[in-house]
Amino acid sequence: MAFQDMYRLGSHAVITNQHQQVLLLKATYVDHAWGLPGGALDMGETVHEALVRECLEELGCAVQVDYLSGVYFHSAVQSHAFIFRCHFEENAQIKLSSEHSEYAWFDLTDLSKVQRIRVEDCLNFDGSVKSQAF
Repeated sequence: MAFQDMYRLGSHAVITNQHQQVLLLKATYVDHAWGLPGGALDMGETVHEALVRECLEELGCAVQVDYLSGVYFHSAVQSHAFIFRCHFEENAQIKLSSEHSEYAWFDLTDLSKVQRIRVEDCLNFDGSVKSQAF
């Protein structure tokens, strides 16, 4: 990779409910896919700052960051995704931005293969940050 080459970085949150279901958001853009809360870093932002900002923008409420569990390269979009375990602050109420049409809690078995790998790595965190390419 040359010094002037650019590629994407994103930060995403794994948030679960009391039933260990994972929060996903349905996008209103591109392919209307379901995905973890979070998004691309702005120039000059750290991965932590981007995560907190993106979650606040998308969910309308703050999240607390627990730990970074993995960094995954997605060749289809030339992007690295930083996956963090997070939880909502007490009494948080989700209010979606216009970027997403709905949210839902998914069982692990209902996630796509790639999503399930990233989420299971996060939920089974052993202190070692995982890394994988898809």
